Amino acid sequence: MRLRGWPLLLVSLAGCGPGPVTGDAGWPGMDAAVADSAVVDAAVADAAVADASIADASIADGGPQDAGTPREPDWFADRVVRFDAGPGAGFGQDSFPAVVLGPPQGAGSSAGSLDVLSLGREGLIELEFTDVLAVDGPGPDLAVFENPFTGFLELGQVSVSADGVDWRAFPCDSDAGTGCAGLRAVHAWDGGTSREALLGLGGDQFDLAEVGLSTARFVRVQDTGSNRFYGAPGGGFDLDAVAVLSGRLVDGGVP
Repeated sequence: MRLRGWPLLLVSLAGCGPGPVTGDAGWPGMDAAVADSAVVDAAVADAAVADASIADASIADGGPQDAGTPREPDWFADRVVRFDAGPGAGFGQDSFPAVVLGPPQGAGSSAGSLDVLSLGREGLIELEFTDVLAVDGPGPDLAVFENPFTGFLELGQVSVSADGVDWRAFPCDSDAGTGCAGLRAVHAWDGGTSREALLGLGGDQFDLAEVGLSTARFVRVQDTGSNRFYGAPGGGFDLDAVAVLSGRLVDGGVP
């Protein structure tokens, strides 16, 4: 994760594993000078690493984790079923799991949001919709929100499942920068629940028809392992939120 436009910047430093190949203008083969100019607040980083050990202990058994507070039915992920942190993870674990539940807190194309969970190299997270399920409709059916900004991307592959057992992965070409999550800028939610409002949040959108599913209750996001920055605690794909764009209530009703 690399952010700009904030008083304290928390970034991942290059040097862990291969960097991605050069894609379209400015991404993801960032100029080394940009990376060298990154400012790391050591105190914040140390605190985040310490928090990471606590968070890892709380989910070591792999059991479902939720935000701890009942919510009204909404269009966003409600529960974390699984989180396998990869090397370089740690940022956001002090607010886990709430940090990835509910609406996105994106900061647009000029700065990355701090309301994220860093997955680390090849880290994986699975989330569940417990009230509004994604269903195959016209156009995209769900969206995944990272924190990219101009000139810097960290990509993840998205998979979906109706039952948490049979998973269907969306094709993700991290070299070409196609089909992955983490490509499009994200905007903060303003409370709108219409399809147009949800589409306006940005993020990367996926159509269930592409993987042959009519409904999806579970979403998995996994860091591609080919991103440039994997230094702790902000390494790899940074998840902000997941949303249903075309959905129905679990009992079959209209949300």
